[in-house]
Amino acid sequence: MKPRFLFPLVAIASLVFGGIIAASAQEKPPAPAPSVVADEKPKVVEMSLMDQIKLGGWIMFPIGICSVATVYLLVDGVRRITSRKRFLPETHVTGVKNLFRTGDYVGAYKFCKNNPSPFTNVTKAALGMAGEGKHATEESASAELAKENAQMQYFISYLSVIGVCTPMIGLLGTVFGMISAFATLGTSGVQDSSKLSEAIGHVLVATAAGLLIAIPAFFGYYWLRNRSAKLIHDLQDTIGSVFKKMPYEHMAGAHLGDDELYAAIPNWVQSQPQSEA
Repeated sequence: MKPRFLFPLVAIASLVFGGIIAASAQEKPPAPAPSVVADEKPKVVEMSLMDQIKLGGWIMFPIGICSVATVYLLVDGVRRITSRKRFLPETHVTGVKNLFRTGDYVGAYKFCKNNPSPFTNVTKAALGMAGEGKHATEESASAELAKENAQMQYFISYLSVIGVCTPMIGLLGTVFGMISAFATLGTSGVQDSSKLSEAIGHVLVATAAGLLIAIPAFFGYYWLRNRSAKLIHDLQDTIGSVFKKMPYEHMAGAHLGDDELYAAIPNWVQSQPQSEA
């Protein structure tokens, strides 16, 4: 699932919730007042999920979009992060180790380039700087590790944003619901209990909907973040074991990669005439 699929999902959610809000905006004819029978217990009115969404009003529209985004981010995060085989493929690790055992570092670089994965990406970056010494190799590996970590954390961080924003959106619905409730009290008084209860229901539904989205979003965010941190540590340990006995003294000045080197001797040095012996 690629990030571009998020936009069709959001569009579908917008249409669905837009239809719900439009349906809820239509005024219904007032129901006839029920006859009061002595000693008759009031019936409990059971509301369906659709009725509760309609009761939430327009504030359910942005909450619905947040719910779709939460589901997408959770599924995408589980697919990309929770699988160790996807992050550290056993065939890639074994292939690189076998090439290192034979001293074929050029072959190891080409193997990493032709088989992209987080492990081979970091290994390729480190091999590209092996001719510059141990310090440069470790810095290159650390920079690539930070890049892989940033790619994993990019979409996970949006779960935290949703977890913070959805309660605020629900609180906004709560504020508007309270305004409507107090307006009903000011115009109709406590006699018009139906309108008052509808406004209070608007308050409760908006608040509950925001919390129902925020709780799994926060849970998924911390779980995926901890999982990604563990994978980064495992990758770092694996890279450290592969480069543990790297013979840097025999690789000084070597260029293992196939990238063009642009640094050369300054042209004013090259243009100086050679001194006669």
